[in-house]
Amino acid sequence: MMATYRVERDSMGEVRVPAKAYYGAQSQRAVDNFPVSGQRMPMPVVYAVALVKGLAAEVNAGLGVLPPPLGEAISRAAREVLEGKFDDQFVVDVFQTGSGTSTNMNVNEVLANRANELLGKPLGGNAPVHPNDHVNRCQSSNDVIPSAIRIAARRELSDRLLPALVALRDALSGKAEEFSDVLKIGRTHLQDAVPVTLGQEFSGYASQIDHGIRRVRATFADLEELPLGGTAVGTGLNAHPEFAARTIAEVAGATGIPFRPAENRFEAMGAQDPLVAASGALKGVAASLMKIAHDLRILSSGPRCGIGEISLPSLQPGSSIMPGKVNPVILEVVIQVAAQTIGNDATVTVGGGLGVLELNVMQPVMARNLLESVGLLSSSTTMLASRCVAGIAPNRARCAELIEQSLAMVTPLAVRIGYDKAAELAHEAYHTGKTIRELLTEKGGLTADEIDRILDPRTMI
Repeated sequence: MMATYRVERDSMGEVRVPAKAYYGAQSQRAVDNFPVSGQRMPMPVVYAVALVKGLAAEVNAGLGVLPPPLGEAISRAAREVLEGKFDDQFVVDVFQTGSGTSTNMNVNEVLANRANELLGKPLGGNAPVHPNDHVNRCQSSNDVIPSAIRIAARRELSDRLLPALVALRDALSGKAEEFSDVLKIGRTHLQDAVPVTLGQEFSGYASQIDHGIRRVRATFADLEELPLGGTAVGTGLNAHPEFAARTIAEVAGATGIPFRPAENRFEAMGAQDPLVAASGALKGVAASLMKIAHDLRILSSGPRCGIGEISLPSLQPGSSIMPGKVNPVILEVVIQVAAQTIGNDATVTVGGGLGVLELNVMQPVMARNLLESVGLLSSSTTMLASRCVAGIAPNRARCAELIEQSLAMVTPLAVRIGYDKAAELAHEAYHTGKTIRELLTEKGGLTADEIDRILDPRTMI
């Protein structure tokens, strides 16, 4: 069996390409000829390709279409790739042929060279293990790459993003309970509204993240359909009839994820709708995070000349000119990540629409953007939970002060004196600078106890 699937975390972004790639010499020449961005294919995709190749070699040996010694050598080479021993050999630019053929061949070449070395042969030859004839047996870039992207995306979502989102949801839920007795003024349209508790406000944030978790999980079933075995156009030409089912079963066993053959290979190769759906779910999470981060910035604004109902942990100086100023750094990081995720989704959506006839030709950039969003959301969400939300504290005195000053406190009077008279009272309070309580006391007609009972914010929530 293959080694446990694992993912290199710091492989995205710009990388320094080694001067000489001994196991991937042909791939290095491709980089030299087409140096577009300096960014490699995300390593989770490379590892997924290697996983497929190693398991395919074992299956092919069992089916009698690959000599067992060659199958074992390829499988062992793939295990070493999954252990991270050859990361610097996967050098092709992520902006490559739209099918991902360059990455497929990069992996084929590295595995063939390493397998030949394990069999006592020098590097650089194609015997006894050939990159195409043996490593790529029963496969094509056209079915391997979309399968690998789905494997990588499904794994990254469950292993990285969901734990981060669960931690944030739980942190927000904890604050909702902690702040359940903190009365404050509500706001709609950025204007004063009737009271709520700070706990109720935070419960809404926690529910947003919980719904985001559900939407992410809802994308899993489609990502688990693999078109492996479709070879060039979905027909399965040159593949053993049992190859796909057996190899996908091995992938499921190695990853612990219920991957299964695609219901329709033509759909799974000609379109990449599951990636679009997954990216859409990430966009939804990003929108939630942007709303929550904005709210926390507003509620903590000040500290003296803003709303100031909550205090954020102080992490670093926020101004190069104003001594003592502290900015909501983490919240601004989260907002920027959310914006990037939304932009990434636009590219993934366009990519999904460019499934041209029997093959989608935008797969590398779709993989890059989707996995970048997963990584950014995972890291920023973890930081938001542990270094911001966990340290938020309420300013109880400020919350009580703003409730008393709010014109919305006139609302419960509407059922006693009518809407129009209540509105007149609110306007008078606004123009005189007096509170609703002060005006009611001046006008008489209600006892102090009655005023206290009517204006008790606890009766309004």
